[in-house]
Amino acid sequence: MVDPRWEATLDRILELTVVLSRDMDEELERMGLTGSRAHLVWELERRGPSKQQALAEALGVSPRTITALVDGLVATGFVTREPHPTDRRATQVTFTTQGRAAAKALVDGHRELASQLFAEVPADRLECFDEVLAGLLARLREISARA
Repeated sequence: MVDPRWEATLDRILELTVVLSRDMDEELERMGLTGSRAHLVWELERRGPSKQQALAEALGVSPRTITALVDGLVATGFVTREPHPTDRRATQVTFTTQGRAAAKALVDGHRELASQLFAEVPADRLECFDEVLAGLLARLREISARA
């Protein structure tokens, strides 16, 4: 038998994902990005200039998919492809000025939202919430892997 509290909690989690997703999609649209392209920008911000193969592995996508994502970001002025400095056969994906500004805006927005959401949550409650959330994510990944 399912505890009604479990369902109510799952409902709140689902609502949270919908609200966060809608907010993120609206902000990304204002920036001229899609969710997938923003994920690549985020990863490029973390890694610095990178080979497409490394980006595909980091995002868990195929080489064809990463090529399409990079093509889109090149076409909209966020990144360039340049010769790799040590591998003549490879190209390196690098930010343009516009791309670097978008990456900074993503990082700044992430920090601001974290501050707005959690600044007033007592440290012990936030730690507990984070532990529960980490456990839920691990469990969900296990369930997904079995499906």
